[in-house]
Amino acid sequence: MDRIAKLDIIPAIDLSGGAVVRLARGEFGKKTVYSDDPAGVARRFEEAGVKRIHIVDLDGAKTGEVAHYDLIKKIAAAVTVPIQVGGGMRTLAMAQKVADIPNVNRIIVSTAAAEKPGELQQMISALGDTRVIISVDIKDGKVATRGWLAETEGDPIAFGRSAYEMGLRIAIYTDVRQDGMMTGPNIEAASGFAAATGFKVIVAGGVSSLNDIEMIMEERQARIIGVIIGRAVYEGMIDLAAAVEMAS
Repeated sequence: MDRIAKLDIIPAIDLSGGAVVRLARGEFGKKTVYSDDPAGVARRFEEAGVKRIHIVDLDGAKTGEVAHYDLIKKIAAAVTVPIQVGGGMRTLAMAQKVADIPNVNRIIVSTAAAEKPGELQQMISALGDTRVIISVDIKDGKVATRGWLAETEGDPIAFGRSAYEMGLRIAIYTDVRQDGMMTGPNIEAASGFAAATGFKVIVAGGVSSLNDIEMIMEERQARIIGVIIGRAVYEGMIDLAAAVEMAS
């Protein structure tokens, strides 16, 4: 299959307790701390050539209220590239507050989409369908919510189609069982989700090497537009600048 030009390489900064961390399979009991300077990490990512940074407030995702607002502001002020932020975006008021931070150009919703579709519709109306994106987190075939601590009974494809019909156009697709495990991304499932729903999809979870990125470049369909990378960058298994060059 011919390669499709340009894959957006998006490094992740997951925040918990004020630090940059990674969880294995979304389990808070399996947390590794990588840095106590999230803004410095963001600057290094920008220096590597990335065009976007992914931030998740893990504590906010768990509690339902953004826990690192001031720190997110500090990170956003430290770089010039746009930032997408998720974790705790369950009300329009909170989404609007974070969206008003300079450099934050995307708000990521997950639990609100599954549990509060009316709230999600308000977010779309207020912020626009280019600034609100959905995170579809799949755990054992079900949509996971509340920081991956709960699961819905709904079908992921039906969930995606419903969100698409509401006006959303970009989805982050995460196989929770792959996340933080360095076992490679579930590109087949992500591509299937994209084809079945119409979403443009950013793949997350399991990317562990440049070979994984090359595989995504070769096997993806046109609706796969980006990949989120976390642990592999922090542990030196992926050179971020090389990944950006490869994907472009």
